[in-house]
Amino acid sequence: MDWPAILLSIRLAAIVSATLLVVSLPLAYWLAFSRWRGKFLVEAVVALPLVLPPTVLGFYVLVAIGSRSPIGAWWTALTGHPLAFTFEALVLASILYSLPFAVQPITAAFSLIDRDLMAASSVLGASRLTTFRRIVLPLARNGILSAAVLSFAHTIGEFGVVLMVGGNLPGVTRTVSISIYDSVQSFNMTAAHQTALLLLGFSFAMLAIVYALLQKPWLVPHK
Repeated sequence: MDWPAILLSIRLAAIVSATLLVVSLPLAYWLAFSRWRGKFLVEAVVALPLVLPPTVLGFYVLVAIGSRSPIGAWWTALTGHPLAFTFEALVLASILYSLPFAVQPITAAFSLIDRDLMAASSVLGASRLTTFRRIVLPLARNGILSAAVLSFAHTIGEFGVVLMVGGNLPGVTRTVSISIYDSVQSFNMTAAHQTALLLLGFSFAMLAIVYALLQKPWLVPHK
């Protein structure tokens, strides 16, 4: 069992899911309540990673953060080392790749909120921030929780994007999915089975948690 790769993947997923919640809440709020006719373009950009091959996304991220790009040059001047093939590059690429898994559930949850409740809050003198904190967030908690779980689980299982952007550096960019691939390449099927089974069980548990929280089977009365 490649525990360094597993722990690195958990660290990566935790950072990415936390960052995505911060980014997705205002973006999802705007997508849910904006009346701008052109917002479908933003929705298309957000959903693009769902249909774009991971290697294509990884390639363009790699180009964008390369040493000759403005972002790469700025990072090199700031830190003294390139951004590509680092853990920070994995975080950046994973945020872009998992963005729809965070934004879409929250947007759907916001869209289901009765706008009369928000209007009533405004009439009673509450600011937009207060209405968002006391009405919108509590009513959308299931969508927010689903977004956190799905983005975490999706990041754990990434392969193409992280391989393109981070390579395969043990302890730095080698994630659990790359570890499984390496085990298969070296014909170490026992190690591949063990790590893959762990990842399978984790993914199933994450999805089971999401569906349980959405359906709340413990609240259904027994007949």
